Amino acid sequence: MQPQTKLPKVGTTIFTVMSQLAAEHGAVNLGQGFPDFSAPQRLIDETIAAMQGGLNQYPPMTGVAPLRQAIAQKSLDLYGAQVDPDTEITVTSGATEAIFNAIHAVVRPGEEVIVLDPAYDCYEPAIDLAGARAVHVPLDPQTFAVDWDRVRSAINPRTRLLMVNTPHNPSGAMLTADDMQALADVLRGTDIYLISDEVYEHIIYDGRRHESSLRHPELRERAFVISSFGKTYHCTGWKIGYAIAPPAMTAEFRKVHQYNTFTSFGPAQYGFAAMIRDEPQHHLELGAFYQAKRDRFREQLAGTRLKALPVPGGYFQLVDYSAISDLPDHEFVKWLTIEKGVAAIPLSPFYETAPAGQRLVRLCFAKNDATMDAAIERLRAL
Repeated sequence: MQPQTKLPKVGTTIFTVMSQLAAEHGAVNLGQGFPDFSAPQRLIDETIAAMQGGLNQYPPMTGVAPLRQAIAQKSLDLYGAQVDPDTEITVTSGATEAIFNAIHAVVRPGEEVIVLDPAYDCYEPAIDLAGARAVHVPLDPQTFAVDWDRVRSAINPRTRLLMVNTPHNPSGAMLTADDMQALADVLRGTDIYLISDEVYEHIIYDGRRHESSLRHPELRERAFVISSFGKTYHCTGWKIGYAIAPPAMTAEFRKVHQYNTFTSFGPAQYGFAAMIRDEPQHHLELGAFYQAKRDRFREQLAGTRLKALPVPGGYFQLVDYSAISDLPDHEFVKWLTIEKGVAAIPLSPFYETAPAGQRLVRLCFAKNDATMDAAIERLRAL
């Protein structure tokens, strides 16, 4: 039998496609956003200790208490937010599950969700499955700044949710304090919910401040604030994240979570709790750790024909390849992988309609120096 697809626009994700192509052709994989270095040894040891200690059965649906308490304390320490670990924090199987749960908790068929393009590829399928429609508002094609007047113009009586992402994937752009004020102004007086995707919250550079929605009481009362441990602790395959939201919103969120994954890998939750509680320098110093990698990579890129765009946050570098090729980005990355041995991610899959003539691809610098050096050697030959 051939089912009628519920996701007609969805195929295999570009991340899987490019990683497979990289493996087939022996390319240096700077495409999919995962580190090629290990998670902290303390995290591994604490997770193993939890397993050896018998903590291998279902953890609580909401997440283990020590982890929820550690997240609450971190939210207070970093953002001044008083968060109740019992009624406002839910541990999930990665940020992807948290985004899905939040959308399905509040969005109904026929409603609309505003997303800012380019946007991460898991947003729209979750909206489609809720029977809603994604309304795409483009960011500035050069700076990836938000045009709040365009956002305001996209709002209508069907708008139920707005999604923001800071630091932004794929561009690394960050919302400023002025942006957060503009966001509050746009939403004030509406019944529109907010998803604030903050998975790169600790990977910020040059003395900037991460403007979490948790810092802003007016936004906090309508926001699902979502983060992920995979990006912070170099363990993307563990798929543990969390959502913070006011109690009434959390209650609806948990109804979806309960019948989606119900719970998430328990031993790792104890490991993350120990890291937040006892090793805070890891997340506090993560920006400096990645800034050294960013700066080294950008210095190397200066010796190639690729033009590097600014990177305020996150661990991705956008590069303009227009001096090298006129190929569309999806064709360029295949050529780059097969013929030159470096895998990248095209930008067009992050858009509903990519800007005409845009020649940008995304490279990941969350890699060991040897990996980056091998990639640069090949990129210099372009």
